[in-house]
Amino acid sequence: MSSSADGEAADLLGRVLLPVANEGDALATARALEPYDPERVTALHVVEKGEGVPDKTPVEQSEELAAESYAAVLTVFPDADEHTAYGRDVAAEIFEAVDAVDATAVVYRARGGNRLMRFLSGDLSTKLATGAPVPVVALPREEAGE
Repeated sequence: MSSSADGEAADLLGRVLLPVANEGDALATARALEPYDPERVTALHVVEKGEGVPDKTPVEQSEELAAESYAAVLTVFPDADEHTAYGRDVAAEIFEAVDAVDATAVVYRARGGNRLMRFLSGDLSTKLATGAPVPVVALPREEAGE
């Protein structure tokens, strides 16, 4: 990283990995990222696919959801790349995608939910903040209308 604050921010947002869950989340997250002017964006959708256990949704339906999510990101970042990962552990798939796309940071927008829902889901935000191999940037949420 460069020694100046502006240089550090530019390096941090040089190759952003943007995990998205669905079309609405993708659009809201991309819009929240837009003012920070990242150099390169790769949208990531994780298709939750279990090894030997039933999938939550059919893979084809999940891939369609990924395509809709990518299309939403492209409305904000027309040159964004797409990366689809398959696995049960969403955090682990995000970490693997960091290496696959040579990301400089993971940028996400925390999703809502009460403590019980976060506990039951394994609190992805905590996993990202404590286990990511690159810096993690949490974007602000717009409380009104969400």
